[in-house]
Amino acid sequence: MQIAQNSVVAFHYTLTNDAGEVLDSSEGREPLTYLHGAGNIIPGLEKELEGRESGDKLQVTVTPAEGYGETQPALVQEVPRDAFQGVEEVQPGMQFQAQTQGGPLMVTVTKVEGDTVTVDGNHPLAGQTLNFDVEIKSVREASQEELEHGHVHGEGGVEH
Repeated sequence: MQIAQNSVVAFHYTLTNDAGEVLDSSEGREPLTYLHGAGNIIPGLEKELEGRESGDKLQVTVTPAEGYGETQPALVQEVPRDAFQGVEEVQPGMQFQAQTQGGPLMVTVTKVEGDTVTVDGNHPLAGQTLNFDVEIKSVREASQEELEHGHVHGEGGVEH
């Protein structure tokens, strides 16, 4: 069966950046399972998997525009330290959920200088070209329930 709209796909992957550093991998874990066409994985990877089938191995390069987007400078802001009430020590790398006009946004602390904290609301992989080594393990039709919920159920999916 070929990967197409509304198929359930399980695949192993290794993700590297342009410097060859491994950013993520399913090695030693269960394959990643998703519902094709439901926006469950980044668009550039989903587009390249279309038409493939179980057993296929491929290398995919995804540009920022088809991955996590370009870095948006407006999402990097300096905020006063007292915005983090109840947090004893704010350090780079910490993540918080900020309330914005557009709704909740995950931000990462990138710098702390005195009473000023710099936070970044960009996805950590925004602006990066992503390189995937992929091996497709299985492809099947989605169940009606999976289609209604927009994600995979059972093994490798959501249990509810």
